[in-house]
Amino acid sequence: MEYELTEEEVKHRYITPAIEKCGWSKNQIRMEFLTDGRINTIGNKTIRGKQKRPDYLLRYDSTINLAIVEAKNMEHSVGAGLLQAINYAEIIAAPFAYSSNGTGFVERDLITGIERNIALNEFPSPEELWRRYIEEKILTPEQLKIIQTPFHTSQNFIPRYYQRASVSCAIDAIVRGEKRILLVMATGTGKTYTAFQIAWRLKQARKVRKILYLADRNILIRKPYNEEFTPFGNAKIIVKHSELNPAYEVFFALYQQLDGGENTQAYKKVSPDFFDLIIVDECHRGSAREDSRWRDILNYFSNAIQIGMTATPKAYYEGDEEPNEDMAEMYFGKPIYTYSLKHGIDDGFLAPYKVYQSFLDIDVTGYRPYDGELDIDGKPLEDRIYTSQDFDKKIIVNSRTEIVAQRITDYLKATDRYAKTIIFCCNINHAERLRSALVNCNSDICAKNKRYVTIITGNSPTVEEDVDDFTKISFNPDIDPVIVTTSELLTTGVDCKTTKLIVLDCIINSMVKFKQIIGRGTRIRSDCGKEYFTIMDFRGVCRLFADPRWDGDIEFVQAGEPKNCGIGSDTPPPPTIGTTYHINGEKITVIAEKVQILSPDGKLTTESLINFTKRNILNQYASLDDFIKKWTTVKKRKVIIEELKEQGILLDALRQEIGIESMDDFDLICHIAFDKKPLTKSERARNVQKRNYLHKYSEIAQQVLERLLEKYCNNDIDDIDDVGVLKLEEFKIFGTPKNIQMKIFGSTEKYIEAVTELKHELYFIAA
Repeated sequence: MEYELTEEEVKHRYITPAIEKCGWSKNQIRMEFLTDGRINTIGNKTIRGKQKRPDYLLRYDSTINLAIVEAKNMEHSVGAGLLQAINYAEIIAAPFAYSSNGTGFVERDLITGIERNIALNEFPSPEELWRRYIEEKILTPEQLKIIQTPFHTSQNFIPRYYQRASVSCAIDAIVRGEKRILLVMATGTGKTYTAFQIAWRLKQARKVRKILYLADRNILIRKPYNEEFTPFGNAKIIVKHSELNPAYEVFFALYQQLDGGENTQAYKKVSPDFFDLIIVDECHRGSAREDSRWRDILNYFSNAIQIGMTATPKAYYEGDEEPNEDMAEMYFGKPIYTYSLKHGIDDGFLAPYKVYQSFLDIDVTGYRPYDGELDIDGKPLEDRIYTSQDFDKKIIVNSRTEIVAQRITDYLKATDRYAKTIIFCCNINHAERLRSALVNCNSDICAKNKRYVTIITGNSPTVEEDVDDFTKISFNPDIDPVIVTTSELLTTGVDCKTTKLIVLDCIINSMVKFKQIIGRGTRIRSDCGKEYFTIMDFRGVCRLFADPRWDGDIEFVQAGEPKNCGIGSDTPPPPTIGTTYHINGEKITVIAEKVQILSPDGKLTTESLINFTKRNILNQYASLDDFIKKWTTVKKRKVIIEELKEQGILLDALRQEIGIESMDDFDLICHIAFDKKPLTKSERARNVQKRNYLHKYSEIAQQVLERLLEKYCNNDIDDIDDVGVLKLEEFKIFGTPKNIQMKIFGSTEKYIEAVTELKHELYFIAA
C-alpha cells in the first residue's frame, strides 16, 4: 500500500520526478548537509551529532538559494513538513518553502507571506520561481547583475550556509540602497571571510571601486590582509605613514593612522568620495560611540557603503560599566543577519566547553590584615576585608599567585602540557607575576623552551611575533609559546584555533567582554585534537553563563557551592585611594572545585554521566514498554545506539562509570533509565529455554535458533536478526543462508518473523 512507503521511497517515486519534470536540473537540486553535526563531550570523549540536511535545496544558479522542499511519507498530511521547510528557508535566506507527502505540494512565499496548495505536476519551474523572485523584490537589471555575481570559491574558500545567507542578505540590502549594514556573527564563525565575500562580489560587479578595512589594532588588520583577502592580490595594501596611495584599491588601516589628531588627519587628504565601501571590524568598539573622535572618519566618508562586523553589538569601553544601549545598532541599524554562539555549537562549527571552577580559601573568606601588619615594602596595611575584587589590584598576595599557577600546571600535567593556554589577568603587572610563577612550576620545560610561558601585552616589544607564533597551527614545542598570560590584548581579534584552555583570574562584569574572551576557544581543529575547550575560573566569572544576556539560555547549577564572600560580586569593594599593598601571604588552598559540561541540550550542568544518560533516554522513550517495543522491532539495534550517540550518550563510557563492562546494551539502558535489575545474556537465553518457547518450531529450526542464542550469549553477534549471521561457520551445517530461510523456515519472511519473536522472548523479562 502507498501508506506503507517510507519517506525516501516517497521522494524517489513521486517528489523527485515531479520536481525534475518541471525543469529543475540535477545541478540545481541540491541535497547537501548544511551543518557538521554538534560535538558532544562525555568525559574526555567527543562524538558528532546528526548533520542537518533539508530534503531538497533548489538553487537557480551558484549564488541564489531559491527554495527548500521538505518531504514526509503518506501517513502525514501534505503540509506536515512546511514549518521545517520555512525554518530551513529562513536560515539560508531562500524566498520559497515547500512541503510534500508525494500527493501534492504546499507552498509558502516568504516574500509575500502567501500560502497555497499546488498539484504534484504543477511545481514551479526554475524560470517561474526566478521571475516571481525578481517581480516580488522589484529588482532592476543592474541590481540583478550584482545579486548574480558569484562567490569566490576554491578548495579553501567554500562558504558555509550561514555565510552564504549573510552575504546574500548584505548584497540584497545594498542593492536596495541601504548604506549602513550590521553583521552579528559569533567569534570563530568567519566574520572576516563573510566580509571578504561581500567585498569581492561588489568589486566584481563594479558596484564599488575602492575599499577600506578599518580596525583599531594591528592584529585585526594583519590577518585579513594575509589570509581572507589574499584573492585581491597586489591591489591591496596596509596603510603606513598615514598615506592613502590612490594606486591601490583595497586599504587596511587603523583609526589611529587615519586620524592622529588635528594636524595628522590623513583621511581628509582625500575626497569624501574616495572610498565606496568601508568594512568596520569589531564595530562595537572604536567608532561605535557617537562622541568618539574616530566617528569622524565614518562621517567624513558618509556616502560610502559601511558594513559593521561584531560578535557583540553592545559597545564596551575600558573603565565603563555595561552600556544601556547597543551603540553599534544605533549607528549601523538592526543586524541584517545574526549567527549566534549557540547556533554555531549546535551546528558543530564551534567547539563546546567544560567549566572548572576553583574556590580558594582566601577568595571565599576574604583577607583581613592582623593588627599592625606591614607589606613587603614596609607599608602598614589598611584595616579592611580584601576580597577577590581587590586581589592583584589593591593588594598583591604572592601565595595566591603561586596556588593559581600550580593549579593550572596540575591540570595541564593531567591532560596535555602542550595544550595552548590563554590566561586572562587583572592587569599587565599581574600577568607578569603569574608568568613568572608558571615558569617556576614548569621549569623542566622552560629549561628547554624559554618561551613556553610568555606574556603577551600591548607594551611588549615582540608582541606581533609572539602572537603569530602562539596562534599558528604548526608550532614548534621547543621554541614557540604554549602558555600565555595577558590582560586586555587577547580578548578579541586573535584567531588561535588550537586554544584548549582559557583561564580566568580577573573580575569580569561586562557580558560583552566575557563573550569575547570565551570566543577565544570556540574554534575547532579536529586535525590538531581540538574539538572542545576548557574554561578554568578562579574568580566566579562563569556566573555570567546564568545571565539572560548570555547566548544559549544556559543553566548555571549552584548546588553544593561554598558561600561566596566577594567572588564575582557585582558590588565593588569600598573605594580606597592610592597605595597598592604587596604581601607574601600565608599558605592558600583550594577548598572546593566544580566541573560542569555543556550538555547536548545546551545546558551547563554538573550532573553525573549516569543522571545525564537517564534524563536523555527518558526524553526519548516515555516508558519501558516504549523502549522495548522500539528495541525489538527495529531492524538494526545499531540504529538506536546511533540515535543515543547523537544525544551525547556513549554506552561504553557509561559501562566504565558503573563498573560493569560486560553488561548488554539493552540491560544497561533498562538498568540506568528504568531501574531494572540487569541480567546477563546467558540468563536471558536460559529464560527463553525455560519457557519452552522453541518447541513450537521443527527440530532443525530449533537448532538454528539455539545456535543464534549461543552466538548472542558469547557476544559474537550484535543483532540476531541480521541475516548475514547465517553466513558464519557454525550455520554451514544447515546449508546456505537461502536454504535455511526457504527450506527450514518456509520463507525469508517466516525466518524474520521467527527471529523477531525470539527477540521479544529474549527481552520479555525486562517488561
